[in-house]
Amino acid sequence: MVMACAAVAVHAQSGEIRIAHVYDKTGPLEAYAKQTHVGLMMGLEYATGGTMTVAGKRLVVIEKDSQFKPDVGAKELAAAYADDKADIAIGPTGSGVALAMLPVAEEYRKILLVEPAVADSITGDKWNRYIFRTGRNSSQDAISNAVALDKPGTVIATLAQDYAFGRDGVKAFKEAIKHAKVVHEEYLPTNTTDFTAGAQRLIDRLKDQPGRKVIWILWAGGGGNPFKIADLDLQRYGIEIATGGNILPAMVAYKQFPGMEGATYYYYDIPKNPVNQWLVSEHQKRFNAPPDFFTAGGMAAGMAVVEALKRTQGDTNTNKLIATMAGMTFDTPKGPMTFRKEDHQAMQSMYHFRIKVDPNVAWGIPELVREIKPSDMNVPIRNQR
Repeated sequence: MVMACAAVAVHAQSGEIRIAHVYDKTGPLEAYAKQTHVGLMMGLEYATGGTMTVAGKRLVVIEKDSQFKPDVGAKELAAAYADDKADIAIGPTGSGVALAMLPVAEEYRKILLVEPAVADSITGDKWNRYIFRTGRNSSQDAISNAVALDKPGTVIATLAQDYAFGRDGVKAFKEAIKHAKVVHEEYLPTNTTDFTAGAQRLIDRLKDQPGRKVIWILWAGGGGNPFKIADLDLQRYGIEIATGGNILPAMVAYKQFPGMEGATYYYYDIPKNPVNQWLVSEHQKRFNAPPDFFTAGGMAAGMAVVEALKRTQGDTNTNKLIATMAGMTFDTPKGPMTFRKEDHQAMQSMYHFRIKVDPNVAWGIPELVREIKPSDMNVPIRNQR
């Protein structure tokens, strides 16, 4: 016990602030994870003016691989807090992993800033006071997508993955729909590659319905491609496909659907502000590519941490950080976000888009229809506090 206390004391005097990034570096969400880490490091850099210090203390980032496995995520987070003496942790990528990590943050009484895991339950019934989230939640996704699709005479069937992300997302989407009618929910395993049987059930449920018929797809990760269902000649039945935003490689499939509408968390060409301008130009310079969906999220997380630490003058006391962050507004590539006091969910803009096809661009381009501001979305508080 004396040795443990001594180790903490040495760390406290070392002039370091230790940030653990526990994320799914390997597994089906690897592409998302990589973007998040790049964005996190760029966010810390931008917010500290390139010094990587706050109040004279050096920021040290410790990487941990949660492997898209809930038990591994919980174990790595515990190790980050206990062994690596992390003052604050960020991550993970997958919602199932995040849900396993929430009690660990509570046990160690340290902040876990969730980015980018989406399930509503993270800031809902599984939430505790140590949890903050810069990533959008299922309700924000759902409400913004409902803006694009919720019209009288529209009939919708949903296709989603059978885990927390998919089920919470569809539940929130159904709650957000006020005028259209959801007639079927199809859930398939996360690693599905053959969508034929699921697609047939969707077609059978929609084909004889009157009015506009839409399959709304909610899918994450680099496994199978759910947009392959378009090969089953949906147009013969007058069925359209709709979905939200995604990473650029996934949006290559969107080129098949010019005019498709939905809502997205981020697309590099949409937000017009100095932070995003810096991110786009620096990312292009360093990686010869524009920043992607999760790069912006990682940057938002980094900027939130630095803003909080600046306000506490580098003090990493957890209670002081919680008091500082609850209700805090901070800059991001998407513009200002605010951690809602009740559940620490970041209130943020979403973007209603329509897909435009340009033969010179590899992916379907989400052209802005309108910015959906936090004040336009009645995002439910689900933590029953």
